[in-house]
Amino acid sequence: MPAIDSLKLLFELDSALYTLQGQESVRYGEGLHTKHKHIRYHDFFIQRIGPGSNVLDVGCGNGALAHDIATHIEGGAVYGIDILPANIEYARQHYSMNQICFVCGDALSASALPDKEFDVIVLSNVLEHLEKRVDFLRELQKRYHPRKYLIRVPLYERDWRVPLKEELGMDYRLDSTHFIEYRQNEFFQEINEADLRIEYSQVNWGEIWTEIVSMDV
Repeated sequence: MPAIDSLKLLFELDSALYTLQGQESVRYGEGLHTKHKHIRYHDFFIQRIGPGSNVLDVGCGNGALAHDIATHIEGGAVYGIDILPANIEYARQHYSMNQICFVCGDALSASALPDKEFDVIVLSNVLEHLEKRVDFLRELQKRYHPRKYLIRVPLYERDWRVPLKEELGMDYRLDSTHFIEYRQNEFFQEINEADLRIEYSQVNWGEIWTEIVSMDV
């Protein structure tokens, strides 16, 4: 078998195994992917949110991150919003507490969170699922006037196999719903185009973790 064909076959098997590993990790974690505890990205967010902050977790998923933030931050409140009813139902069943409000809807909808402003907006593995990311960030800024954003996105430069898959004409994405998996310069450029500024950035576990503020700050 030619090398190109064997590589494609192996990469197809690898992608299938990656999907199965994720599913079984959720089952092993009794509904929560074990990556939450292994890569400890919750800590990155929590350490950058001050006492009394009002926090909006956009695309909150099952609510685990919003719950951790509310548990560790004194005062203030945490709102988790997600467009999938099943996610919000799970979050309300497993992570409800006085400091958290889970909302099903679009974060940019006028009816979802009326008359709210937030100190911090969290976007954890959200931007890559959006086609018009710069417009989305601008609208968030216009609607909620946050002091900062805490953002986590997947990195294209996470593994040598990614550019090889692309060279072979294969889908190199971790998730077929991703519009992008960022090169660092692409991410920095989009943040700049949204009239925001990177205050701090680090690369961990094949992801970019950042603290971002408005150009006006």
